[in-house]
Amino acid sequence: MLKKRYYTKGQMEADISDAVIRFEKEYMGRGPLETRTYLIDDMIIVRLRGILTKAEMQLIKSEKRDRSRDLIKQVRTELLESGRDLLESAIKNIARRRILTLHTDISTTNGEKIIIFILDKPVEIE
Repeated sequence: MLKKRYYTKGQMEADISDAVIRFEKEYMGRGPLETRTYLIDDMIIVRLRGILTKAEMQLIKSEKRDRSRDLIKQVRTELLESGRDLLESAIKNIARRRILTLHTDISTTNGEKIIIFILDKPVEIE
């Protein structure tokens, strides 16, 4: 498979955003309303907005709000971990770097999710 050459940082960031959106839609069942990717040294930071489903938003508004938030975070983390290889493979193909670690968190307050990929070395733009 011939790997795409990137001439700008913005092109690579856009392709990474597209790959994460595709993963969210195909694997998680719903995509974000907005996604933005940032390449910083040996890190890729992806910020997703509008990630919560209507059902999740209703749970957060319920009387058992704290428990609901914990459950949503736990389920979302487990889902990501079970599909982690797919996501990391897509990012590795774009960045052409080995992924050392992946960190993620979701805010049940504003429906944002952050995914941070730590790479073995900074990405190279030609």
